[in-house]
Amino acid sequence: MIAESNMILNTVQINQKIKRIGYQIYESNSTEKEVIIAGIVGNGYIFAQRIVKVLQEISELKVTICEVHINKKKPLALITTSLEIDVYKNKSLVLVDDVLNSGTTLIYGVKFFLDVPLKRFKTAVLVNRNHKKYPVKADFKGISLSTSIKEHVQVDFSKNESKAYLI
Repeated sequence: MIAESNMILNTVQINQKIKRIGYQIYESNSTEKEVIIAGIVGNGYIFAQRIVKVLQEISELKVTICEVHINKKKPLALITTSLEIDVYKNKSLVLVDDVLNSGTTLIYGVKFFLDVPLKRFKTAVLVNRNHKKYPVKADFKGISLSTSIKEHVQVDFSKNESKAYLI
């Protein structure tokens, strides 16, 4: 169990961040008919599902969710998605993960999608740490934290409660 004193975001705050990011994505894609929300397997996909729910509530956009399978321990391994490339080709796509730590997972996700002609490509994270080793940025972020290299951010999504911790 993680000490509550290490909590950086509670359920209400996370829901507010998700709603704000949803509005930002909608604003950025207001002239589009469709947007693809591509969540990185695990918490990135859960976060993406919640963004999709907000977008469906606030917009007339056709929102399609895609699961991106990246081996976080071996990011050079084959990357796959739950959708065929033709489904998101020439469309607006947002790559989503829960935490931007070193940038490794996000940069390899970006690299994968660079091989596909997209109309617009953005990234979204709930927590952006400022210790990146790759030149990747989050276009939409819930919160930015300056942490030490030894500190880690953990996001716990459950059905009724979500929390983010600094550990």
